[in-house]
Amino acid sequence: MQNISLTSVTESVEKDNIIFGPIHSRRFGVSLGVDLSPSHKQCNFDCLYCELAPAATVAKQDDVVSVTAIIEELQKHLSDKIDVITLTANGEPTLYPYLDSLIEELKKIKGNTQTLILTNSAALTDAKVFDSLLELDQVKLSLDAISPDVFKKIDRPHPSIKIEDIVQAVKNFSKAYHGKLFIEILFVHGLNDTDEEIAKLNNVLMEIDASRIDIGTIDRPPAYPVMGVSYKELHEIAQKFDASLPVHIASRQHAEANQQSYTKEEIINTLDKRPLTQEDIELLFDETSKEFLKQLLKEESVSKVLRENIEFYMPTQNIQRKRAKNEH
Repeated sequence: MQNISLTSVTESVEKDNIIFGPIHSRRFGVSLGVDLSPSHKQCNFDCLYCELAPAATVAKQDDVVSVTAIIEELQKHLSDKIDVITLTANGEPTLYPYLDSLIEELKKIKGNTQTLILTNSAALTDAKVFDSLLELDQVKLSLDAISPDVFKKIDRPHPSIKIEDIVQAVKNFSKAYHGKLFIEILFVHGLNDTDEEIAKLNNVLMEIDASRIDIGTIDRPPAYPVMGVSYKELHEIAQKFDASLPVHIASRQHAEANQQSYTKEEIINTLDKRPLTQEDIELLFDETSKEFLKQLLKEESVSKVLRENIEFYMPTQNIQRKRAKNEH
């Protein structure tokens, strides 16, 4: 492991910018953020939907904060009220050159707090990064497209990056990793929301062992003039994935209610295809349908299941079926 004093590392950034939060995240709990590129955007992607200003892609960081500075600042803010220490960046956190050393130091101070990284997945093709991420408690990988042309349009990667290599690395990582693995797909109107691209994503996801697959869309002003999709469209997209995949609609900031009437049988069928959260129910079900759902809960035809911090409604028979499968 490298010497973590790292005297050659640039310290041009204010230490106050390294740690942010805590943020109450619905998906990950109480999160204390660590910005591994606090000075400026350093990323191997220049995504159309990025909330940061457009910037040329890079293959490595040229302005690096030391591991010592990160740990010192983190210790000032860390407490037993924090659920996760989240490694992120103004850009891509896996470009941080001392990631392995940082993760080793985090293990020494984190106690019962989980470690999480939010990454675009591209650096998983680097064996050193791959092995470093195996040491984290939780990993969230982005995978917006499978087709090379769609991938290049949305994520605008560094020229050295190929989606075929990323896909294989994500598959390999999911088999080797023993923590909680999350996949995130962000849908952009007119680009990766086609039936063809969704089918390709579905086929790849069927080969990945993920704890949860979060699908979302643009929630903040994007770097480029592109549009997200509606909540209704996200719900329709969710239905197109295989029912065995743990798909969760993550974006609801601009969701509009599209309440419809469902019979008890239709509710069971809907939940059989895709488990729903209470927020989904509020947006999709009319008042009569909500009453039917309450009755189904009392009848124990529908149950609530906690899946990685999020509560879902699903048919009780599905839960029993999964238990029986796990017992054999």
